Amino acid sequence: MSEKIKMVTPLVEMDGDEMTRIIWKMIKDILLTPYVDLNTEYYDLGLVHRNDTDDKVTFDSAEATKKYGVAVKCATITPNAARMPEYNLKEMWKSPNGTIRAILDGTVFRTPIIVKGITPFIPTWTKPITIARHAYGDVYKNTEMQVQEGSKAELVVTDKDGKETRALIHDFDGTDGIIQGLHNTDKSISSFAKACFNYALDLKQDLWFATKDTISKKYDHRFKDIFAEIYENEYKSKFEAAGIEYFYTLIDDAVARVIRSNGGYIWACKNYDGDVMSDMVATAYGSLAMMTSVLVSPDGVYEYEAAHGTVQRHYYKHLKGEKTSTNSVATIFAWSGALRKRGELDKTPDLADFADKLEKATIQTIEEGVMTGDLAALSTIENKQTVDTETFLVEINKRLEKLMK
Repeated sequence: MSEKIKMVTPLVEMDGDEMTRIIWKMIKDILLTPYVDLNTEYYDLGLVHRNDTDDKVTFDSAEATKKYGVAVKCATITPNAARMPEYNLKEMWKSPNGTIRAILDGTVFRTPIIVKGITPFIPTWTKPITIARHAYGDVYKNTEMQVQEGSKAELVVTDKDGKETRALIHDFDGTDGIIQGLHNTDKSISSFAKACFNYALDLKQDLWFATKDTISKKYDHRFKDIFAEIYENEYKSKFEAAGIEYFYTLIDDAVARVIRSNGGYIWACKNYDGDVMSDMVATAYGSLAMMTSVLVSPDGVYEYEAAHGTVQRHYYKHLKGEKTSTNSVATIFAWSGALRKRGELDKTPDLADFADKLEKATIQTIEEGVMTGDLAALSTIENKQTVDTETFLVEINKRLEKLMK
């Protein structure tokens, strides 16, 4: 075999948990290290090591990502009560994704991977739709109360000089009720907007943004205004030069347009809208296991991962020595995305070219009828062959070897 492809700058590598951790090592052994002289700064984000380091490893990995600019992350466990005794945890550690997102001030972009034989439920969707979700504030950092009949609820803001401004929310006359307080910050909305505009330029795709500013004349309107201002001042000429469009509309209009579209654009959504719409889009295209996820900071730091979790059920089967047929496509594409971006930033075209070939070999394998069980259940290809986790990677490698010659 010819000499391995060299990497100039290290890639931050964040290992994870359960079945995806097993797949992580297989991908490296079968598809990466035979071709690339991997240069990674390794962080073990498995729950055992997070517990041993009091979660310091998560913070360290995020700081390293800021330093080197590109990271690739395996799926990780966010522990619930059941995980406390299972992993003998000191405390219920927070979601590593949430921690990393906060440190990088990042926006999450999720894109389906399209293959022949798996037809989206919306047949006109011939190109992928990328959902950009603002991952700060709104209902996810809300304050809420149950209110008794006869109460009066007000919004009270006290400025830095102690002056109060009040607005009536509701007089609960004759009935109990509920109230909820939401917030966001101009800083976070600006970061979200810049990450979206930069990513659109990266992909050379149109960017849509949608809120409900006709009803929410201050809150949602603020999002609309900040996006418009940043676009006009910093991105309009760049978009025109790239031949792409920034498009604002109401969220209900956006949903109607999305359903009638062919795809091929980025749809930016506020936090809750993005949470709901990314699952809708993932399901409509086929599977979360065929969905990439990229965290992008406003200053151009990238962290790539699969959109799905740790595949716990398959891991327990694996521990019993049973064969699994676990879909590794989104994790492969996390590696290819990170390697391509590293190649682009370091101006090492061999590395970016390898990433393209790895993706091509993966798609080719599925389109030639060799796939894991979840894809076999969706695929309309005739004479398909369902294979186990490792065999699927070996089959991809057969095609990758040919492409690399």
